[in-house]
Amino acid sequence: MSGTAGGWLTTADKNRGGDNPRPYVLALQHAPSFRTNKRLSSIANCNIVAFSLPFRYNTAMVQDSIRILQAQGHKATRPRKLVLEVLEENEKPLSPYDIQGILRQRGKYLNHVTIYRTLDLLCRLNLAHKVLSSGGFVKCSLNAIEGCHRFMVCQDCGAIQEFADKGLCRDENEFARNLGFHTEHHLSEFSGLCSRCYRKQPQSAK
Repeated sequence: MSGTAGGWLTTADKNRGGDNPRPYVLALQHAPSFRTNKRLSSIANCNIVAFSLPFRYNTAMVQDSIRILQAQGHKATRPRKLVLEVLEENEKPLSPYDIQGILRQRGKYLNHVTIYRTLDLLCRLNLAHKVLSSGGFVKCSLNAIEGCHRFMVCQDCGAIQEFADKGLCRDENEFARNLGFHTEHHLSEFSGLCSRCYRKQPQSAK
């Protein structure tokens, strides 16, 4: 079954060969408020906003990211456009070498240093996020949402979901302040089972 299931995006069938799960986990960033496309769904009675990464390529989202680049004083160079397009087309985390390989298959070439620098810029602008344990990069799917952006990733099927929670950011900052630490950046990960894979587990394992 492809598409979303229970709010999760299933990547296993398309991106993970064989029966061995490829574990991905969560990357967290603070998102600024300059993004304007409010493509999200609010969850009642809480301050968490969740959105599942889409399957299909969205030209409008690439153009939106380019406008954000330019609004922040950066040029919409060919390498940046190419990297944005690859991230938009793929729902699974990609390494710089993955991106380089995809472009090479299309008869286009970028050296990996240029790709690294482009990804670093996109992450600083919260147009992309790094998934810590895999080292891969995915586009940001939350727009105009402040707070910590995180990914919940299923270890079994590879499903991935991004969400943001301002309250969680405040709690983490307060925890750090109580220890005399001044936080500038949050990084954390979630790893486990999506609801569908959890239901498949034998009762004894729950």
